[in-house]
Amino acid sequence: MEFVKEIARRRTFGIISHPDAGKTTLTEKLLLFGGAIQEAGAVKSNKIKKSATSDFMEIERQRGISVATSVLAFIYKDKKINILDTPGHKDFAEDTFRTLTAVDSVIVVIDVAKGVEEQTEKLVEVCRMRNIPMIVFINKLDREGKDAFDLLDEVEQKLGLKVTPLSFPIGMGYDFKGIYNIYEKNINLFSGSSKKNIEETIAFDNLDSPELEKIIGAEAADELRDNLELTEGVYPAFDKEAYLKGEQQPVFFGSALNNFGVRELLDCFINIAPAPRPKKAEERLVNANEKEFSGFVFKIHANMDPKHRDRLAFIKVVSGTFERNTPYLHVRQNKKLKFSSPNAFFAEKKEIVDISYPGDIVGLHDTGNFKIGDTLTSGEELHYKGIPSFSPEHFRYINNADPMKAKQLYKGIDQLMDEGVAQLFTLELNGRKVIGTVGALQYEVIQYRLEHEYGAKCTYENFPVHKACWVEPKDEKNEEFQEFKRVKQKFLATDKKGQLVFLADSPFSLQMTQQKYPTVKLHYTSEFE
Repeated sequence: MEFVKEIARRRTFGIISHPDAGKTTLTEKLLLFGGAIQEAGAVKSNKIKKSATSDFMEIERQRGISVATSVLAFIYKDKKINILDTPGHKDFAEDTFRTLTAVDSVIVVIDVAKGVEEQTEKLVEVCRMRNIPMIVFINKLDREGKDAFDLLDEVEQKLGLKVTPLSFPIGMGYDFKGIYNIYEKNINLFSGSSKKNIEETIAFDNLDSPELEKIIGAEAADELRDNLELTEGVYPAFDKEAYLKGEQQPVFFGSALNNFGVRELLDCFINIAPAPRPKKAEERLVNANEKEFSGFVFKIHANMDPKHRDRLAFIKVVSGTFERNTPYLHVRQNKKLKFSSPNAFFAEKKEIVDISYPGDIVGLHDTGNFKIGDTLTSGEELHYKGIPSFSPEHFRYINNADPMKAKQLYKGIDQLMDEGVAQLFTLELNGRKVIGTVGALQYEVIQYRLEHEYGAKCTYENFPVHKACWVEPKDEKNEEFQEFKRVKQKFLATDKKGQLVFLADSPFSLQMTQQKYPTVKLHYTSEFE
């Protein structure tokens, strides 16, 4: 019974948005409610020396952006909540796509002034493909922005969602008075001064009561009544089943920076969000309440602590319990491993845990055994799907700038590539190393981390490639494939797993190659059936 109860307590979700919509700030405020931190640091303001708890890499603090997904956990009203805060910057989208394989639901943050932005569209599309339940949080209501109804329309049209507001703003920007909580039928008044404290609410069962005018003024009261009437007429009532199937998305309004509307979001979230869901493996569907343990690696992070050369593999527990000092099968290597100090995360603090349940994220110290997508089980051979590598869009040769440090450079590149920061290709012709990334900003991150974490310096040289495609021959001995390899020799490379990759130098040459060698299939992701 204990086991079933623990699963029901878990809520594992990711927060996604465009950069600057206030995702990291929202994460901080959720931690504040969970009592995990005493005061929240503003992400951008230089006056506050305390930087955001979830950004622990040096480069993130300098730039005020999140580069890596961080994992945070806290307890709120007896629910154990695991948040995966993802990078919003599009150069790090790949990390975010991988993280979405490990969450059971998602909160989408939208900036009230900018509305739906392009990066949000891409991420929401991935959630829609997987039917992940989503809650939308419209942020920064203390600033002037778009009209609430216009925003709701925009979310429906651009993101293809079916929304239903569960709270509604009273005014906006300078006239922002507060929020009416449709879900709980009460009003939360905004005083604008309480950035660190948690607001009081006033319950209102009857909106026609004259008390309302006294509190927010006659004009605002009339407007609120009209808006709520319109909301009821236009939007469907909230339906939990539809939300869990990914067919309806509740919307909340608030201002994370001013701690406003966050409690409503959290209270509703722990009530409606799904406990750990079943996950599809290649072999079968695995349910959370199965007795046998299984889990998969969705992220690897090297040098979490620069003083110790440590790598942590982040594992999402899918079924059964993960126990300390118990041997588990590493499916790809077909060998048993046991872990003496599995970590759980509590903002910046790591704690060693004896037992973890489905939905939990465990950090395992790794000496190089794990790659992204690996499965650990109690013994059954399972392979979890859905953690692909995407075709990079930028390519550069990487050169060693300090011949004395060749060993450090190769070790550094090796470890950073295991993390999935970028992809390494080795040219067949001369063995030169090429780094491919989804975004140009990653080159800076790699250079910075190689120098500061491994003591190695590198330089880059442009390498004109249009697209990298993974090659799937119909038959390796086939003459056409042999000819393809001979003719295209200088455009062929292998990736880290040893798979053959064709580096096309232009859209035209890609098209010509496909016409000339029809039996050789080219793929844009490394995970093809």
